[in-house]
Amino acid sequence: MTKPAAPKRHLPTSPFKAPVTPTPKHFTEGDQVTHDVYGLGRVISIEEGIAALVDFGSEQVRILSPYAKMTKL
Repeated sequence: MTKPAAPKRHLPTSPFKAPVTPTPKHFTEGDQVTHDVYGLGRVISIEEGIAALVDFGSEQVRILSPYAKMTKL
């Protein structure tokens, strides 16, 4: 088995900015959202920290956390 790679650390003397960890997105039932692939929808249910079930009209899709392509309107 291979060992998982350790995260790279930022050197204080580096001329580049330290990587920023994005804040996790939080959605609640009833939130209106937009998705880069599916379009406009409404959150039906939430599995906290795992996924959100979203109704896009023509289909219901389970979107996994961290919801990179989904934003709240």
